[in-house]
Amino acid sequence: MIKRIYIRGFSSRLYHYLLFFPVIIFLYGCPFSSAYKLDDDPNIYTEDVLLGNWATMITTKSGRQLPAKMILGKKNDTEYTIAFTGYISDLEVYNVITNDTIKGTAFMSTVAGRQFLNIGIKEQNYIAELVYRDNKLSLLPLAEKFTAKYIMSNEDLRLAVEVHVKTRVSPVYDDPFCLRDMVRVK
Repeated sequence: MIKRIYIRGFSSRLYHYLLFFPVIIFLYGCPFSSAYKLDDDPNIYTEDVLLGNWATMITTKSGRQLPAKMILGKKNDTEYTIAFTGYISDLEVYNVITNDTIKGTAFMSTVAGRQFLNIGIKEQNYIAELVYRDNKLSLLPLAEKFTAKYIMSNEDLRLAVEVHVKTRVSPVYDDPFCLRDMVRVK
C-alpha cells in the first residue's frame, strides 16, 4: 500500500515537471532585453562600411533553411536605423513585427574591446555583439541567461556584459536569433 502512494505522488510530480519543462526552455530561449542600455547616450560615430542590406540563411524551428535580411541605415551621426525582414514568423509571439518587418534604432558601444549594438525595438533594448570580418557581418544577441544579476541601471548592464565577456571563453549568445556571416546584398 505504501508503495502505491509513493508511485502516485512521484508520477504526479513527474507530470508537473514534464509540463513546465517546455516553459522553462522557452524562457531561456529569448534574447536578453532590458529597459537599460550599455551607454547613456550614443557616442560612437556610425561606420559607413556597415550601412546597407545584409542577408543570410537562418534555420527555422522546423529545421528548414530560409533567408533573412538586415537593413542598416544611418539615422544621424551616432545612430543607425535597423530593420529585419525575411523569414521572421517565428518571432510573431514576441509582438515586435509590424507588417513583415521588425524596425528599430541602434547605436554602437564598446565593452572590453568588443563592439555591441544597443538595438531599441518597441521600448525594449536588445544587446548584440557586432562582428565585421572578411566583408561579412554577424549580429550575435546575448541570451537572457547571460547574467543572473538583477540589472537596475545602464552602469549595471555595462558591468554585467564586461564581466561576462572577460570571464567566458565564449559568450552566451541566443543561437536561434543569431545572424551569422551575413553578406552584403542590393
